Amino acid sequence: MSRRTVLITGASSGIGEAFARLFALEGFDLILTARRQEKLEDLSDQLSSSVDVTVISADLASEQGLSKLYQTIEDRQLNVDILVNNAGMMVQDEFTQLTVAQLEQIITLNITALTHLTHHFLPTMIANNSGRILNVASVAAFHPVPGMDIYAATKSFVLSLTESLAENLRGTGVSLTALCPGITDTELADQSLTASLPPFMVSSPEAVAKEGYEALMSKEVIRVPGDANKLALTWAQHQPRWLVRGLGGLVARFGGRNH
Repeated sequence: MSRRTVLITGASSGIGEAFARLFALEGFDLILTARRQEKLEDLSDQLSSSVDVTVISADLASEQGLSKLYQTIEDRQLNVDILVNNAGMMVQDEFTQLTVAQLEQIITLNITALTHLTHHFLPTMIANNSGRILNVASVAAFHPVPGMDIYAATKSFVLSLTESLAENLRGTGVSLTALCPGITDTELADQSLTASLPPFMVSSPEAVAKEGYEALMSKEVIRVPGDANKLALTWAQHQPRWLVRGLGGLVARFGGRNH
């Protein structure tokens, strides 16, 4: 029986790299994509002794990047049994200070690329009555987050789309999971903030990937890694939105900007 293959976007560092190492440990062949060819090649060298690794450097925030990814997978006759939509970005500048190019880039990568990838690979999964898709959202997806406005809004889209498709595809053999981490020690995070927080409030990429893998394999629709994040969301869900929104505004104004 051939090994299953997982496509991981944003695989060159952080949670994506942690996913690549974990799936390789579990015996999955890998298709790794990100913009940084050298980092992908370094990761491939470390993992290819035990599994087959295909590296495709591509900018998924561009039409050309997506086309390159699809074409390479087709040319090499690779099957995608699992899709991990991990690629994403956030910006630190205030909304009114962002350029149109920055807005387009974050919306395209966080929403458009994820949607197109899901739409591209889903029909084959449905036809095979088998497949799993994991979309990396965020705890910021559950409520408006002043100071992270555009990022949180894109992650709300990811969460909503995942939940809707998961229900629509019930009984097809295909499952969708939204992974919603909080503050994670990755390149996206403000290092001064993560260093100032108590350890229980900051997750490692490895811990987040492990919870994502477990949720994906058990076909959970939503997984929030970390007890602190679960408690914060439980509290927020029982408060009026104006209060949660107002507290978020205070944190954004006096405590810095991050996720």
